Amino acid sequence: MTQDTDPTSHWLAARDFFLRSLSLPTRRYDTPLSRVPLSCVGAPNSENERASERRNIIGDRKMGTMAGLGESALSFSLLLSSLVLIVALGAAAFFLDHIRRVGYRDSFFEDPSSLSKVPCPSIFDPAEKYISLIIPAYNEEDRLPSALDETLNYLQHRSAAEKSFSYEVLIVDDGSRDHTSRVAFDYVKKYKIDNVRVLLLGKNHGKGEAIRKGMLHSRGELLLMLDADGATKLTDLEKLESQIQTFVKSARKADSSTDCSPRLSDFEIAVFGSRAHLEKQALARRKWYRNFLMKGFHLVVLLAAGPGIRDTQCGFKMFTRSAARKLFTNMRLKRWCFDVELVYLCKQLGIPMVEVAVNWTEIPGSKVKLTSIVHMLFELVLIRVGYGLGIWKVYS
Repeated sequence: MTQDTDPTSHWLAARDFFLRSLSLPTRRYDTPLSRVPLSCVGAPNSENERASERRNIIGDRKMGTMAGLGESALSFSLLLSSLVLIVALGAAAFFLDHIRRVGYRDSFFEDPSSLSKVPCPSIFDPAEKYISLIIPAYNEEDRLPSALDETLNYLQHRSAAEKSFSYEVLIVDDGSRDHTSRVAFDYVKKYKIDNVRVLLLGKNHGKGEAIRKGMLHSRGELLLMLDADGATKLTDLEKLESQIQTFVKSARKADSSTDCSPRLSDFEIAVFGSRAHLEKQALARRKWYRNFLMKGFHLVVLLAAGPGIRDTQCGFKMFTRSAARKLFTNMRLKRWCFDVELVYLCKQLGIPMVEVAVNWTEIPGSKVKLTSIVHMLFELVLIRVGYGLGIWKVYS
């Protein structure tokens, strides 16, 4: 037998013995040694090569440990962020539910002529007027006069033509910083406090809260909410009113067994003014990113409230007194997406909904900003969290 005098084999054997003495694993070579070029093996007795080998092995271990720690830290951070988000949304839902329960028994209207305080009626009281118009106003001193002129001219002409027609206009000043309240009180002086009233909120709460308080302190059998900019023609209220009258007639025929015919305010129905028929024109005029945001918002609305109403955000909606009593005593959202919550509540309470096309004109001075869109998304998530987790109860 001939003795193996290959220097490479001697060096590899010495390397393995040295690494075993350090209790470090040896590297495995998938390629046979006979196929490894000598230039890759290097000198058998090089101190630098042995030190480099040890550093590589220790470095591999550290890299593996750091990678594992990094993955664990990332998982923990995601879990902690999710928990914080859920807790924050839950806290917001609890807060809004608490605010909803706060009563407004001390609220009052002020008569600017006599400076006397007129107690606010309640939605639980019997109706005293045929229709109430609720107009939320925030910094609207410029746009409010033209809207009020059109509104009151129509109401006066109709009340003169129909003796059974009575009305009230309720302007809710949502903490305006301009002279909105002064403009509104001028109309109270002109048309008397029985027909025009101003409810001052003191500080800004949001459009949803302004409408909610106006609804809770109204006197009409029918309750119409409309924007202060006059974007929708007031004569279109007859379209919504006609839908309610048709529904009531059908309901009365179906329930002809009772001797006493229920009043209009006793029926439950919500009629939503809609601009959906104008969508194609709006898409052609708007820029692409506004159309993208609109489509995205509609998708989120669909996920939050479900199908049924194409245009939830039109500010022209009519309710019977009974429907408004159930809806606005349950409503929690204060600002932008209260309309979506109303659709959700109608479904939960079994209140019929009808969507009616209305004439609409875009009026300059919109208060919707980029931050408003973020707030809208937040409120849509709140709907799912509040009702989905049972934090918000629906009372019938």
